[in-house]
Amino acid sequence: MSHRRRFRRLVPGLVTIVVAASMFFAVRSSVAVAGGDEAAAAYAFKEMQIAMPPGYDSRPMRTIRDVNPAYQKIRAWISSVGASIALNDVTGHGRADGMCIVDTRTDSVVVTYTPTAPEADRFTPFVLDGEPLPMDDTMAPTGCTPGDFNGDGRNDFLITYWGRTPVLFMAKAGAGAPSPEAYVPREVVPSQSIDGRYHGPRWNTDAAYVADLDGSGHPSIIIGNYFPDSDVLDPHGIRNVEMNDSLSSAKNAGGDHVLRYHSSTTGDDPEVAFVEEKDAIPFDASTGWTLAISGADLTGSGLPEVYIANDFGHGHLLHNVSTPGRIRFTEATGERTPTTPKSFVLGKGSFKGMGVDFGDVDGNGSFDMMVSNITVAWGLEESNFLWINKARSQDEAATKLAAGVAPFTQEAADNGVAWTGWGWDAKMGDFLNSGDQNILQAVGFVKGNIDRWPWLQEMAMTNDNLLSNPAMWPNVGPGDDLAGDEPMAFYARTASGKYANITKQLGLDVPIPTRGIATADTTGRGALDFAIARQWGPPAFYANQAPDLGNHLTLNLVRPSEGATPGQGLAGTGSPAYGATVTITTPDGKQVGQLDGGGGHGGFRSFEVRFGLGDYTGPVTADFTWRDADGGLHKKTRQLTAGSHTLMLTDDLQEVTAR
Repeated sequence: MSHRRRFRRLVPGLVTIVVAASMFFAVRSSVAVAGGDEAAAAYAFKEMQIAMPPGYDSRPMRTIRDVNPAYQKIRAWISSVGASIALNDVTGHGRADGMCIVDTRTDSVVVTYTPTAPEADRFTPFVLDGEPLPMDDTMAPTGCTPGDFNGDGRNDFLITYWGRTPVLFMAKAGAGAPSPEAYVPREVVPSQSIDGRYHGPRWNTDAAYVADLDGSGHPSIIIGNYFPDSDVLDPHGIRNVEMNDSLSSAKNAGGDHVLRYHSSTTGDDPEVAFVEEKDAIPFDASTGWTLAISGADLTGSGLPEVYIANDFGHGHLLHNVSTPGRIRFTEATGERTPTTPKSFVLGKGSFKGMGVDFGDVDGNGSFDMMVSNITVAWGLEESNFLWINKARSQDEAATKLAAGVAPFTQEAADNGVAWTGWGWDAKMGDFLNSGDQNILQAVGFVKGNIDRWPWLQEMAMTNDNLLSNPAMWPNVGPGDDLAGDEPMAFYARTASGKYANITKQLGLDVPIPTRGIATADTTGRGALDFAIARQWGPPAFYANQAPDLGNHLTLNLVRPSEGATPGQGLAGTGSPAYGATVTITTPDGKQVGQLDGGGGHGGFRSFEVRFGLGDYTGPVTADFTWRDADGGLHKKTRQLTAGSHTLMLTDDLQEVTAR
């Protein structure tokens, strides 16, 4: 064969290599969005010390977990989640300056105040202890979701775990201040013990979502479990554990449980009861390796649609077709065009869903979604998802969702947020009150000093039939590193309209893996602060010190509380109006926001509904949709001025004085 003929036969392969290489460098060049330095100049944050319980820093601090013997060789991988953080009103004083922290170093749930809290809101920080409920060393907390689960106007705490079902710490009516004695622990899933030991299901929970799912006027819960029910954290447990059975479509996990509110009592011995709705989610959408859940009302029905972000496979958008006392969802998936990659079709993707949040990214009065995936350059480079809502109205969204069609397109690359690193929790918020949403991401996986990406990439080529066996996985133990130096991400709009990650310019680039992000206006002055939970590291709080904040509209939306007098003890002005959605209109356009009851992965924002108004000082037209305490659907329009307002929602809405 002549050299010329040989060369001709090599041409197709050479062309493929050249095209692939050019595409790679074109894609990677798009990560460095121009204008980041200019955008960063408008922001400023100050890290402030978080108060911990007395003697806490002298407690033994761990960096890895004890695990089931079958997981020993990958114990650093198994130890890679669990850190959580939340910001909300803990004292009932009307300011979101309380914190709940899950610290993996001690497996403790810490309740404290923010560094910005005034003296009247400060208390001795403490640890929530589940006793006398059965607890043991094979359990570890993984999340803390604040909320009012019995409608008495007091803040409770929903704690999720690996190794057991959730526990709800309910505030006592007679408690005057937050303390260990101010809360009584209650089983969320009924479980009995006659010997003091735990005999309930061994759930391994990594996500919780709280919302009025059925339009009853009460908060229900979706629990997202990762590993199947098994002895994950028991070093003496039976080898009843497994890993995912696929890297792209795994469905052998603990899956999702829908817990519908049934009844509750108030007082010094409060209780709440939930009923599991086992057929609420279509079965094929309920068995994934869930890492995050969130939701928003896309149709104006007063019921939230729900997105479930699953590791190793498909995420699911669930259309809410519930009625009071009956929770039901149907699944909606995206439509594929000839130019759409399969993984960019909502509900059909093979990426590693790790976090999700809803927000109005393009400022047109409809909810979009940000989903975190693994996007590590030269490691596992998928893409984050920025799902842009293309429905022209809520009615159109309702029609499409009812037909099983998700009206979203994937536009992360076009907006500059496609590639971050090993992503986890995502949260949106307007940190300049400009009317534009920032996007924050928790990032990083296992911190060590030996790069194990080659081993992980080799595993990615393994036959799926072998993956569920932990023995087939590469070693990931103490000292091994997978994306361990990646800092959190802070995305801001640039002059071009694209987002740029400005975390380095803001001094937020701490090389410790992060998991959860919480946001709140902790001072009541209209400035959004945030806190982050670190995996095997101390949590951090960042106070917003931007030099030139725009005007804001901050709404505290409440319903009348039961069995409480506002202003006494831990009772606030009312109970949060779960599911309330607000659309505002100004000369600059529309924005939409909601009272988020708690969702995502490991981080939970406060209950305020916030809008940035920029330089605008005129009246704001606000359209409200909400359910009253009896489940009645209401829609009203009001003219509001810039600033903070507390509104009582019944069959009407009325401004009231905050506590």
